[in-house]
Amino acid sequence: MKTELLYGMHPVREALLAGKRQFQAVYVSESRTGEGKEEILSLARERGIEVKTPDQSFFKGQDRGGQGVAARVSLFKPIALESLVKKAGGEQPLFFLLMDEINDPQNCGALMRTALCAGVNGVIMPDKRSSPLSPAVSKASAGALEHMPVARVVNLVRSMQYLKDQGVWFFGLDARASGTVWEADLTGPAAVVVGNEGKGLRPLVRKECDQLVSIPQAGPLGSLNASVAGALSMYEVMRQRRMSVKSKG
Repeated sequence: MKTELLYGMHPVREALLAGKRQFQAVYVSESRTGEGKEEILSLARERGIEVKTPDQSFFKGQDRGGQGVAARVSLFKPIALESLVKKAGGEQPLFFLLMDEINDPQNCGALMRTALCAGVNGVIMPDKRSSPLSPAVSKASAGALEHMPVARVVNLVRSMQYLKDQGVWFFGLDARASGTVWEADLTGPAAVVVGNEGKGLRPLVRKECDQLVSIPQAGPLGSLNASVAGALSMYEVMRQRRMSVKSKG
């Protein structure tokens, strides 16, 4: 089994709660105190995971947050696109986030965190020229990655075509689009598509989107950070759907 070192209080805790990874050991600094430490120790014992207490030097360079918590775990395992769609089936309209070559682990993690909080069913991203689903991404997501179904696909455009057959409409974020995310109807099965931090959406991905939308803004800057734009759009989906339910009630 290939492993990696997951570091930080939240990633380790959420990985224990999610139960998707195999654990070889949990590492907790003796100097670490508080309820968070006790919860992690309790969760590890429940699963029969060995707990080790290395000295503080073990965490230097591994735990950038200085939290004194880490775990040796199996690699994050993406799921097949078809499985993601099947898992997402339910009473609510489908809701996906597509990351088109998001390279920065911080942006990737931030988008994962918002996606989980906004009720996204799953994340879809290319398996090449995208951020690895690394411990850095889990850390940046505050552990949200551990709960989020993620499909890494060979061809994002073909995946979009497959999802269109499931009734999903694609809303691509583009700072140059004349229509705004506020004006789009996001109440049905929808996917928000966020492009690369520098280049934005690739031409073929842009072409496959049903509608390009921008984020309204004031001021001299040209556009928002990819993770911020994605977050605002995902929460607009949530807002519209909740308002739709209230109006029907």
